[in-house]
Amino acid sequence: MIVINLDVMLAKRKMSLTELSQKVGVTIANLSILKNGKAKAIRFSTLEAICRALDCQPGDILEYKSEF
Repeated sequence: MIVINLDVMLAKRKMSLTELSQKVGVTIANLSILKNGKAKAIRFSTLEAICRALDCQPGDILEYKSEF
C-alpha cells in the first residue's frame, strides 16, 4: 500500500494546502484528494512541482507500507 505523507510535509514546511496549490498550479480539490489518499495516480510533473515547492524528495511524500 502506498501512503501519501503530503499533510506531514505541509506541516513541516508550515504551508497551507491553498499556498501549495498556488505554487504548484494544481487545484485545492485535486491536492486534497492526493492528501487524503484517495488518488489513484499522480503525474511525475505534479510530483516534481510539489517536491520543488516543498523542497523535499519524492520519498518524503510517498511511502510504501506492507499490508500484512
